[in-house]
Amino acid sequence: MTKERVVLDSDLRYIDRSKLLRSRSELSVARMLSFLGHDYQYDASIKLPDDKSVKIDFKAGSKYIEVVDSDADAAKFKQVREQLPGLDIIAVGHSKYASKIKEMDSLFFYDSADHMQTGSIFIEDPSLAFDYAHILPLVEKCSVLHGHTSTVMVEIIGSMKNNLVVDFGEAKNIIKETLNAIDHKFFINKKYLQKEDEVHYYVAFDGPKGYFSLQLPKMTTYMLSGEATVENLSSEIIRLLAPKMPQNVQALGVYIYEGVNKGAHIIAGVKKED
Repeated sequence: MTKERVVLDSDLRYIDRSKLLRSRSELSVARMLSFLGHDYQYDASIKLPDDKSVKIDFKAGSKYIEVVDSDADAAKFKQVREQLPGLDIIAVGHSKYASKIKEMDSLFFYDSADHMQTGSIFIEDPSLAFDYAHILPLVEKCSVLHGHTSTVMVEIIGSMKNNLVVDFGEAKNIIKETLNAIDHKFFINKKYLQKEDEVHYYVAFDGPKGYFSLQLPKMTTYMLSGEATVENLSSEIIRLLAPKMPQNVQALGVYIYEGVNKGAHIIAGVKKED
């Protein structure tokens, strides 16, 4: 049986100026030094007060850079700073080692300002559906009054807190509440609105199937800023969902299925008010 080849970081080779480096992080530092026009010594040896020698990843002039890729690197850097306080040295590494260094003049890379990862969840359930009627005056086949039952899938993208973007149960309740607001409604572009009173909208338009003049109860009508296409309905659902989402949510994607094997997907960023 043939075994699948798995490429590990140790299998890769990082080379700068004919120097074989140990990691991608070291390559990044080497490339930056080269870009800035600095000659550097790799694996520069320094002597500690106890006559033991340690190697620091980079020496450029009289300055040193240690790339912290492991707990051992962090311990070595801390030892050098304690035993040679006058040495001009900084550490560069991932944020998970920052607490072990505690040096304000060192550089660590964080996933975000709150040290969070970005993730996404998706929720697809037969109960996430709504019924509606619409007219698309610009599309011949759809320019008469007709209806659909559409199911919805929602993707929620945001910063993770406690390894969660948002609890599935909480998200599902928010989506259901939003769909209830548009369920069994008639969708129409508000540009066709001729007049309204306290109870009714009056819309009229010319289409491929003739002239339509409709009196619509307000309680069952939903006016849109564009045509009542499935794409625009996806955008409208995002608009309704966004204010209800937790502060860590950064974007929403909504899939609406109109019948079998067809539909629309819209994804949009979520801007939170201060």
